[in-house]
Amino acid sequence: MSEAAALDPEDRKIITLARSARARNGVPEGAAVRDETGRTYVAGTVVLDSLKLSALQTAVAMAVASGARSLEAAAVVTDAEHAAVADRAAVADLGGPATPVLVAGPDGTLRVSAPAGDASA
Repeated sequence: MSEAAALDPEDRKIITLARSARARNGVPEGAAVRDETGRTYVAGTVVLDSLKLSALQTAVAMAVASGARSLEAAAVVTDAEHAAVADRAAVADLGGPATPVLVAGPDGTLRVSAPAGDASA
């Protein structure tokens, strides 16, 4: 069975949402996180003169601002091979170092699935 076929449907959903945010907003990255209640938060990269946030940092911030206490999973759709250190740190801050970070390419193909505390994510 392929890794994509083995993906949990809820994880596949956050990858799809992240991919949609990236395409819809025409930004370098799209991200989605799922909190402890199953709610999802979807975001794109934010680039303003006074504020720059990656898509994953923005999604985590949205979850925190909405009252999330923890994360079950995070996904980012990007051209990069791995999630940035700052992105993994934001996920770990809210979800803990074991929270899975799914990194997918622009076509939605999963590249990496690793805990937020793992440098290979």
